[in-house]
Amino acid sequence: MPFIDYSAKPKIKIWEGIYGQVHHSKQLTCARISIAAGIDLPEHQHVHEQWSHLLEGEMEFVVGGEKRLMKSGETAYIPGNVPHSARTLTDCKLIDVFNPVREDWIELEKKQLG
Repeated sequence: MPFIDYSAKPKIKIWEGIYGQVHHSKQLTCARISIAAGIDLPEHQHVHEQWSHLLEGEMEFVVGGEKRLMKSGETAYIPGNVPHSARTLTDCKLIDVFNPVREDWIELEKKQLG
């Protein structure tokens, strides 16, 4: 499956105010994420390496204690097991890529979409 139409994929609720259209390959999870303005993503960490590319909006992103105001066109790289958090200043759209596959998100899809 070389082409993915995220517009045709149903959205899942990842956290309150955070929704995504998600696709998984054998090794990666790639998601188109929408986050409402004013959402606080609490500090967390996971084994997955993560790349977050901000397509639209502004957000404060903290990775391993380093804080940055991200604007459209910027990307954050989060190594596995590094604590990170975020706060959206505006509505935001991102592309998030994870390695390895987010098995927890596969379970979310099963629960929410049947």
